[in-house]
Amino acid sequence: MTGTTDWYGPDTATFGDRIAAAREAAGMGQEKLARRLGVKLKTLQGWENDLSEPRANRLQMLAGLLNVSMGWLLTGEGEGLSGPEESEPVLPADVNEALLEIRALKTQIQTAGDQLGRLEKTLRLLLKDEL
Repeated sequence: MTGTTDWYGPDTATFGDRIAAAREAAGMGQEKLARRLGVKLKTLQGWENDLSEPRANRLQMLAGLLNVSMGWLLTGEGEGLSGPEESEPVLPADVNEALLEIRALKTQIQTAGDQLGRLEKTLRLLLKDEL
């Protein structure tokens, strides 16, 4: 790169660095994010400290809650934060809270839809075997 730093690229930041940066950019503390993800605080801290990584379903939820792509979280490439110089307008706390809740619900709905599809497929196979 010429003249610019890739703040969150694979050579500059770790997976945990990107989680922490996106969480801070979303205006969330660790406790709040852990609660929204349905994980223990120690689990989230392990992710941010690069001691462990989330499973795919939690990674998807994490990306949705933090408004970044899963690819960006994993590699630093794709839709995410560009760097600390990036400044977005600060939203009132209640508006930001509502947006975060909408993202969380959207992720939960998507996860439930995936589960429903798998259950339907299983049921169809079971019924096919019975007939």
